[in-house]
Amino acid sequence: MRLLIVEDEKRLAVSLAKGLAAEGYAVDVVHDGREGLHRATESSYDLVILDIMLPGLNGYRVCAALRAAGHDVPILMLTAKDGEYDEAEGLDTGADDYLTKPFSYVVLVARVKALLRRRRPGASPVITHGDLRIDTAARRVFLGEDEVALTAKEFAVLEQLATRAGEVVSKAQILEHVWDFAYDGDPNIVEVYISVLRRKLRAGLIRTVRGAGYRLEAER
Repeated sequence: MRLLIVEDEKRLAVSLAKGLAAEGYAVDVVHDGREGLHRATESSYDLVILDIMLPGLNGYRVCAALRAAGHDVPILMLTAKDGEYDEAEGLDTGADDYLTKPFSYVVLVARVKALLRRRRPGASPVITHGDLRIDTAARRVFLGEDEVALTAKEFAVLEQLATRAGEVVSKAQILEHVWDFAYDGDPNIVEVYISVLRRKLRAGLIRTVRGAGYRLEAER
């Protein structure tokens, strides 16, 4: 899952980004409302964490502009303001949830996970593929009766393949949703993680489609 944080308090933004990256999300950060609107409009995100008091454009205007343009990305608003009228204004502009500073990081992560689940109504948090079970809420993986220990990045790569099981997922798509936009390292890092997953799971579960990407499929 790829998240965008639009927050002008740089220390807070960096702290949130590090914490959410440790949870397995790809996180992009900008500190200006106009840049946030541009990034959310031009790129594909699964959720936006949006501060209200921003330079350039405030969070209300960013949110309203995204909704007016037809973007349905979940938006979690952050603000130092407190009061039911501020919350009402944020929700009226199209925000999905609202969190007042100072807030608990644990609560923020719980809100993020809830919004991501809500985007797929009726979807089970557990993805089953043959004897492979991926619990996206608890971030645990089982192969048969055995639990497989994965790092946050390994889990994120597997989740991208599992949510599109049977389809070819390109290296670029995996990079886009598992690593942030600032990543400028070797794109072959994806191959490294695929190799690790094959070793920890079973080689036959992930097939390389030459020139196209990777596909999670049942073993024959």
